[in-house]
Amino acid sequence: MAALSRAASCLTRRPQAQPSRLQAARAMASSLFGHVEPAPKDPILGVTEAFLADPSPDKVNVGVGAYRDDNGKPLVLDCVREAERRIAGNLNMEYLPMGGSIKTIEESLKLAYGEDSELIKDKRIAAVQALSGTGACRLFADFQKRFLPDSQIYIPTPTWSNHHNIWRDAQVPQKSFTYYHPESRGLDFSGLMNDIKNAPDGSFFLLHACAHNPTGVDPTEEQWREISHLFKVKKHFPFFDMAYQGFASGDPERDAKAIRIFLEDGHQIGCAQSYAKNMGLYGQRVGCLSILCEDEMQAVAVKSQLQQIARPMYSNPPVHGALVVSIILSDPELKSLWLKEVKGMADRIIGMRTALKENLEKLGSPLSWEHITNQIGMFCYSGMTPEQVDRLTNEFHIYMTRNGRISMAGVTTGNVEYLANAIHEVTKSK
Repeated sequence: MAALSRAASCLTRRPQAQPSRLQAARAMASSLFGHVEPAPKDPILGVTEAFLADPSPDKVNVGVGAYRDDNGKPLVLDCVREAERRIAGNLNMEYLPMGGSIKTIEESLKLAYGEDSELIKDKRIAAVQALSGTGACRLFADFQKRFLPDSQIYIPTPTWSNHHNIWRDAQVPQKSFTYYHPESRGLDFSGLMNDIKNAPDGSFFLLHACAHNPTGVDPTEEQWREISHLFKVKKHFPFFDMAYQGFASGDPERDAKAIRIFLEDGHQIGCAQSYAKNMGLYGQRVGCLSILCEDEMQAVAVKSQLQQIARPMYSNPPVHGALVVSIILSDPELKSLWLKEVKGMADRIIGMRTALKENLEKLGSPLSWEHITNQIGMFCYSGMTPEQVDRLTNEFHIYMTRNGRISMAGVTTGNVEYLANAIHEVTKSK
């Protein structure tokens, strides 16, 4: 009977549950990736996240680097709308070549190097379509690492924060050079020239072609000529990041002046172009990377290597934005409309600089705000401390990066007085 009872007990006892395949997979994943910590928030994109989470009706976002109209709304240019109308239902969406749209590249080179550039005619420029300015910088950084593995890159202090990430991830050693002068809120030209002079001959330098990000401080034309001359003496290689051509002054030719000076002086250069700001194509990721070579044969070789770098990275660039750019720049009527619209964006920002400065002066601020109108482009480097920026956010619901960079694109006639009052409150006792 006892044996029978034990047998019955065994029959009624539930078998032990075996771990499911899903549970086993989760356990394995946990052990594989358990050491991965959350990445730090991006200092720029994190500002927008905080702004969106704030329920205050008075909140103001002057952190994002994207243009807004005077109602604080994103803007799609009329020339872009017309280009998209022509594309819709008329053009296919096949893969582009690894190097991208030939037409987009051709028009981009004319914009950067000049409509009638002999360098273009002589086919000395190796160029590929890139994933906006970021992608162009990254392609060049990888090219630099692959073919000049012992080189390093000199980056201005300060610079756009992603520059450091790009060359770091490409494993190119970085050094800094003097650029901004905090006391004057302007250019430290003597410090810059000393650092260029003291760098080893043949060094690579990252230069902002116009509307330096984040400071809005650019060298004068004469200073650019002196910089170019010293680069020539030292045999340095200039790599220009030109994210704001046309958007800075309203004139694409004027904004390309630094590059043209270097070309006149016979430099070989590299250039990253972006159509995010000057055409409002932020999400389309359209840009161009170009490298000026000694001759056509060298340009062919360099372009082939740039394409080889792009192939395992993203295979080929997206087509839609490239079509928009090529249609606008190759059609005289649309290009004329674009030039009018990009000047309109630049003029609005210049006007907001004047309004912010005047409002601060009317409030009796004890500080000088001349730098607001002396600087140019998307950003104003205000000189406010991280603690003052924190007060703007906590007390006035005004959002910007903690280095005091104000995106002038977020300033409107509707909020400029409120912004000036808040800035005055947090800086008047400085």
